[in-house]
Amino acid sequence: MHITQLSLTNYRNYSRLMMDLPAGPILLRGDNAHGKTNLLESIYFLSTTRSIHARADQQLINWLILKQETLPFARTEATIKTRQETFQLAITIVCEGDNLRKDIRLNGVKKRAMDVIGKLTTVMFLPEDIELITGAPAVRRRYLDSVLCQINPDYCQALSRYNKVLAQRNALLKELYKRNGNSDQLTYWDEQLAHDGATLITRRHNAILELDTMAGQRHRELSGGAESLRLHYAPSFDVFQQAKPNYQLPLLLEDLAPYTTAAPPVKEVRQTFLACLQQAHGEEINRGVTLTGPHRDDLHFLVDGIDMTLYGSRGQQRTAALSTKLAEISLMREITGEIPVLLLDDVMSELDATRRQHVIKMVEQAGQAFLTTTDWEDYDPNFRRRARLFSVIMGQVAEVTPDFN
Repeated sequence: MHITQLSLTNYRNYSRLMMDLPAGPILLRGDNAHGKTNLLESIYFLSTTRSIHARADQQLINWLILKQETLPFARTEATIKTRQETFQLAITIVCEGDNLRKDIRLNGVKKRAMDVIGKLTTVMFLPEDIELITGAPAVRRRYLDSVLCQINPDYCQALSRYNKVLAQRNALLKELYKRNGNSDQLTYWDEQLAHDGATLITRRHNAILELDTMAGQRHRELSGGAESLRLHYAPSFDVFQQAKPNYQLPLLLEDLAPYTTAAPPVKEVRQTFLACLQQAHGEEINRGVTLTGPHRDDLHFLVDGIDMTLYGSRGQQRTAALSTKLAEISLMREITGEIPVLLLDDVMSELDATRRQHVIKMVEQAGQAFLTTTDWEDYDPNFRRRARLFSVIMGQVAEVTPDFN
């Protein structure tokens, strides 16, 4: 999979950009705040319909250029080629007064976000990826959702429905507390939440089992065989209806034995989830929030039995995050049959020589990879000769052929 053409209009600091793009590695060099990350973000935005950095879509619009426009907008568009097809994907954000409209089109035909997520698959590497390990559980849940939505449309639809039902159920819980209402009113919402929640839980659990194997192999390579990495999905209730592992350190792998096999059938998980919801009615009404479900789940990274989300050196945490990202590429390739487009935003400055070699090896095996840097010297001359080189200056991109001798 690779992008053959990328077009940006009024996107971040780009007023107008049109690029014909080759397959293989594409190295973008520029000083900070000149637009390198914005370009990568626009590709990720086409892939997931969400920005990796912006809190709201309004932030993607180039307001400085558009301050005289009557209808502010931003647009990103790409032509993508896969083994089976070539298609065009475009997203336009339009501000109409106080309202924001997102227009998504596939080959010119208007689509919903969930209809296009995963048409262009991407894996993005960022210096702050260590937050996948050190950050809050919500960071890890967003990561899982981003990966699974790109490779499984059913998961994306179930996630959308689940979030809507969760919001309605939480609103009802608050209302029941205010007026001392009957908890029987929760029955319908319990069933709806359990229906889609069970799908999310089983898909997450089984995907983590696959990532676990792949990430473990990558971690052994990165650590020179000195460390063993295991990934463990931790749902907020006992899916297997057994005693949950006690996270006393060091964590013994045999404690996780029940959780290293495929999840029970969705029907069984749904029944277990429904029972947990019903048992928690009293407490949830008092607190006005749903306490059980995939919106409360977590993902643990265990290096030699030590949970890196709780303990571990900075180097161990960074290696675990990189190993997981490398495994993500393998998982997407295995499920979709296509190597995703790789987006690496100034990551070399954060890596030692060994990790750099693994990243370069991965980049050269990809169909297409975009890499940003502030210094050409972050990449050795041999790699730069094999890559296409572009200079980014104040929202302008130009191909260059520097003399490396």
